[in-house]
Amino acid sequence: MASPLTRPKNIPDSPGCYLFRDANGRVIYVGKAKSLRSRLSSYFQAPYLLHPRTASMVEQAADVEWIVTKNEVESLHLEYNLIKKNSPRFNVRYKDDKSYPYLAITVGEEYPRATVMRGKRRQGVRFFGPYAHAYAIRETLDLVLRTFPMRTCTQGVFDRARRIKRPCLLYDIGKCAAPCVGHVDAEQHRAIVDELMSFMDGNYDPVLDRLDKEMHQASTDLEFERAARLRDQLASVRKAIEKQVVVSDRNEHFDVIGIAEDDLEAALQVFFVRGGRMVGRKGFVVDKVEELDRPALIASFVRDLYMTEEEIPREILVPDLPADANVLREYLREKRTGPVHFRVPQRGEKRALAETASQNATESFARHKLRRRSDFAARAKQLNSLQEALSLPEAPLRIECYDISNLGPTEKVASMVVFEDGLPKKSDYRRFAIKGVEGQDDFASMAEVIRRRFTAYQIEREQPREKPTKFSYPPNLVVIDGGKGQLNAALDVLAGLGLPDINAVGLAKRFEEVYLPGESEPVRIARGSDALYLLQHVRDEAHRFAITYHRTLRGRKTTQSALDRVPGIGPKRKRELLRTFGSVRRILQASEEEIAAVVPADVARRIVPILRGLEPGLRE
Repeated sequence: MASPLTRPKNIPDSPGCYLFRDANGRVIYVGKAKSLRSRLSSYFQAPYLLHPRTASMVEQAADVEWIVTKNEVESLHLEYNLIKKNSPRFNVRYKDDKSYPYLAITVGEEYPRATVMRGKRRQGVRFFGPYAHAYAIRETLDLVLRTFPMRTCTQGVFDRARRIKRPCLLYDIGKCAAPCVGHVDAEQHRAIVDELMSFMDGNYDPVLDRLDKEMHQASTDLEFERAARLRDQLASVRKAIEKQVVVSDRNEHFDVIGIAEDDLEAALQVFFVRGGRMVGRKGFVVDKVEELDRPALIASFVRDLYMTEEEIPREILVPDLPADANVLREYLREKRTGPVHFRVPQRGEKRALAETASQNATESFARHKLRRRSDFAARAKQLNSLQEALSLPEAPLRIECYDISNLGPTEKVASMVVFEDGLPKKSDYRRFAIKGVEGQDDFASMAEVIRRRFTAYQIEREQPREKPTKFSYPPNLVVIDGGKGQLNAALDVLAGLGLPDINAVGLAKRFEEVYLPGESEPVRIARGSDALYLLQHVRDEAHRFAITYHRTLRGRKTTQSALDRVPGIGPKRKRELLRTFGSVRRILQASEEEIAAVVPADVARRIVPILRGLEPGLRE
């Protein structure tokens, strides 16, 4: 451990965050404390007095640093951001047990549209949900669009309707107000969108009252067709409301958290209740890689959940009060701009709903355990088997595999895939275009790729960046897709860079032979063994990734067009022009007015002169 660790008096007695790093400088744990001195001092005692996971973390740590903050709320923010940035292996990280769909409204656009979205939140988009299934969102939209006829079409369909001045079928069936052709202007369309969002927020009564009054007024005015349309709209809106489960007789907004756990893992369920109706739910699973009791786990979960959730209710029902509840309340109060209360329900409908959330968490945990038990055991067995078969000093927790793909002397590419803990880590995959090799030379191509990857690692190690790159950490094992020649080319590069300690092997395709450094004969790993299965999985993934990149480059080359040489013509406008005219030759025969009907006038004026200036062979 670094010297500051043995001198507690050097550690400030202030609130803040601390980061443990391993020998490679990688952040392995981030924590926060009311007193940095007191918290950090607690780590440095006899290992047998520590929790096993804490002892393991301290054993792997080579250094510690800290950041002092003004108060505990600020340290809460900082801790979240540091965990998100560094992904430390000893911090719990909550993963959705599935990718839930949301009803998303693109409020940042001039004419907002409603659609189904998954994944990360985006700026300028209002999200409602999450829903259990995408079809539930589509059913809801189908019911309410007759009452709130806002745009749901893609930008391409919207632009085409605006260009040809004719609305699509949705307008004809009464499910769109047709802002594309000016039947409503941007302000009127925005009013429709605002009313729909208010309805989705649970404000049902204003909409029901308005439709009811308009229906009776139309009937009084003898406008029976309009009255019938309003009656149908009213029925659709009521049906949409009925589809949401009623959990409270009062018009309340709150969230309910349920939890199921053991010593190693936990599952959590969140029910979102708005206006007394359950409008969505989320499920999470987590490895308890740090020592957390239930209040600390709930505190950690609440912090992560409401860092990403835009809407924070006034009341959050929890199975136990979270640790540092006052700090969490203060943070949530600032974000919500209003008070937030944690409650442990004791009786009544909220108690019943909390038990339902916990029951859902228990069932989700049981399903996760069944999946995880076989998966985790199989991965651990594969890694241990590979360590034994290759005589490695430790289990290869991070494996990198490299493959070269080419067709003749052109479009030479390489792939790098990464497996951590026996699973693909696709965020660390890299693709390389071979630049410094003439002709078809797999040995030289492999040498170039290894040199570029590990030169980047050396630069990162000597000059650490604020945000680590994909090349920041060394692998436990490098797998070269090829035989002795490719392996020796890679080993020569590693030796030249001063990195001879990195373990590397070659895997030949023909007989699945494994070549080890310094060995004249290959190692034959038993077919059907866990070690060979893992190596084949890694090699096949590298091959697939390289081939995919190669096909992308070839496809890009074959779809090049003379239109790519015209400023202002991107892929979308190129598709529209070719769809309209059929070919570049017909575009040359068209008038400027005909072209301007497809693309902006200033671009249309440039197209024909530029195309005519090209050599005949390039006009394709």
